[in-house]
Amino acid sequence: MIDNILDKKIYISGHKGMVGSACLRLLKSKGYNNIIYKTSSELDLRNQSDVDRFIKDENPSIVINAAAKVGGIMENHKFPYRFLLENMQIQNNLISSCVKNKIKKFIFLGSSCIYPKFSPQPIKEEYLLTSSLEETNQWYAIAKISGVKLVEAIRIKYKYDYVSLMPTNLYGINDNFDLNSSHVLPAMIRKFHEAKIQNKPNVYLWGTGTPKREFLFVDDLANAVEITLKSTLPLSLYNVGCNYDISISDLALKIKSVVGYDGNIIWDKTKPDGTPRKLMDSSKIINHGFKPNYNLDTGIKITYEWFKKYFER
Repeated sequence: MIDNILDKKIYISGHKGMVGSACLRLLKSKGYNNIIYKTSSELDLRNQSDVDRFIKDENPSIVINAAAKVGGIMENHKFPYRFLLENMQIQNNLISSCVKNKIKKFIFLGSSCIYPKFSPQPIKEEYLLTSSLEETNQWYAIAKISGVKLVEAIRIKYKYDYVSLMPTNLYGINDNFDLNSSHVLPAMIRKFHEAKIQNKPNVYLWGTGTPKREFLFVDDLANAVEITLKSTLPLSLYNVGCNYDISISDLALKIKSVVGYDGNIIWDKTKPDGTPRKLMDSSKIINHGFKPNYNLDTGIKITYEWFKKYFER
């Protein structure tokens, strides 16, 4: 346990995004009283000199990097250059500035897409770089892999307490519901909701519905971040998931039920499925006290209520 952790100055990048805002909510509720953050208009994390100046002036004790350019399959496919470059700029600028200024604790947040497309299941941290990536999100994945390896290299060279957390598919409050850039779960919530209010007889979904995915409510990831914040963990990389997966077709039925849509689901099999299965082995972080608090049904209900309250105002 780190002494006087509640008083440490903590910088959260990406505090308005789904992950960053969940971390901010949790830490404030737990009594952390020295949290700093900036909007993207106040601090462009893609600009090295701006980041250097900010880190030097503020001198935080801990940095949580929740900032990233994210999107679904379509976005990754359409904008590969931006997904690769901007994510590397954000993370590299932050990490290098922290090293220059001897910031000795850094939490790097990534994604399970860093692992090979056909990894053995459940996916262990050791499977990183053992085979080829899923093509549809390789650009984002490569950026995050470079961050993971940079964190590992810093631990080797400087012995700093830098840790990478790789969450499974996240969803929850402040999710992205834009149908052109969202991930599967929030996209389904919006599609079923709009079909319901517009009395559409059918909802069209991508792929076959057969792939299996693991989903974690974002507030649970925030709990894993706090565990990492308070502890000195022995390894550089930890998976964060719930150890349970579900087929996309069964997920669609759950969301359809929560939304209260009575029409039909039609699968567009001309669209890609992505990785056939992606279940994480999260035993390493679980051994350090992590335990998800939200099951999928509860998380979907909370997310849908937030969507109705905030997204359509």
